[in-house]
Amino acid sequence: RKKTFLVGRALTTGGGTRRSRPGGMGSGCTKPGRGGVAPCVALDAAQPFDFESKKQKEKNDLEAPAEAAGPVPGNQRDTDCDVPKLKIGVVGFGTFGQFLAKRFVSQGHTVLATSRSDRYQDLAKELGVRYFSNVDDFCEEHPEVVVLCTSILSTEQVVTNFPFLRLKRNTLLVDVLSVKEFPKKLMLRQVPEEFDILCTHPMFGPDSGKASWEGLPMMFDRVRVNAENPVNEERCHNFLRIFEHEGCRMIPMTCEEHDRQAASTQFITHTVGRMLGDMQLESTKINTKGYESLLNLIDNTCNDSFELYYGLFMYNQNATETLEAMERSFDRTKKRLFDQLHEVLREQLFGDDQPEHILKQQKKLKS
Repeated sequence: RKKTFLVGRALTTGGGTRRSRPGGMGSGCTKPGRGGVAPCVALDAAQPFDFESKKQKEKNDLEAPAEAAGPVPGNQRDTDCDVPKLKIGVVGFGTFGQFLAKRFVSQGHTVLATSRSDRYQDLAKELGVRYFSNVDDFCEEHPEVVVLCTSILSTEQVVTNFPFLRLKRNTLLVDVLSVKEFPKKLMLRQVPEEFDILCTHPMFGPDSGKASWEGLPMMFDRVRVNAENPVNEERCHNFLRIFEHEGCRMIPMTCEEHDRQAASTQFITHTVGRMLGDMQLESTKINTKGYESLLNLIDNTCNDSFELYYGLFMYNQNATETLEAMERSFDRTKKRLFDQLHEVLREQLFGDDQPEHILKQQKKLKS
């Protein structure tokens, strides 16, 4: 049923006038008077007056079956969690989005999700997540925090076309990409000024953080948080507390410094893992600890999509320099090996009957 507003029009009745008022007629019109009728104008509200109660009922209907069935295996509630509860929206419900959403739910937060595909509906329900295939419907639920879990390559398109104005004006936007300068500049350019922006990089994933997040690094940069509004400050703090509660090692760092360091750590790790994976190395009966570590490296890096690896290269301006440095280092190492091999062959062929500077070079290599 809709709430009807009556626009006050005078109703002429014989020798005077009286104001129209809602009567017992269901149409919202007043009963005609003897002296003629000035038609009553009705205007429907933009939303039904019981909009909030309907939404609450929908939420209760969704949660009731899950509560009756008991906790989902492997997704039990953390009864010791003292983090204030947030309403968190996840944009991009792929592997990493599901990974974060599951932990959010376990702490008792209300979690919404949206993605390009309807195939996540059943999985979201199993995890206790409300799923929306329409991004406008997702935004109209007004999550306090929106976490962008899109791939690096699709982020620009998602942010550019996202209906931010359907959210509350002071919503906190969080990204979790593996590169940081790119999303920072993108969001500062595209996201309305009223929104807060928090750039983060949980430096772990479904494999390394499967059992526990204890001691795992969590980088964050408070790019734009309205310090004049205590509500904004508290909400950003409470979101970061989710990771603190899980035991993460919290690392405040600028996006620029993150990308500089990541090129020398994360990108090198993925590059070496990809190269070794391309060699199709296999486990043997005489594996050393070092070789086992290399096999684990292959598993950890090659389980991620090549799209992620390409994004680490494409959207980190330091990656090209790192790749060239690796290539130069490999060339120097290879040259040193072959130089020493040539000296050994030369000594076998000519013995001590060689120029003095060659003999000195051979002695230097031996030492």
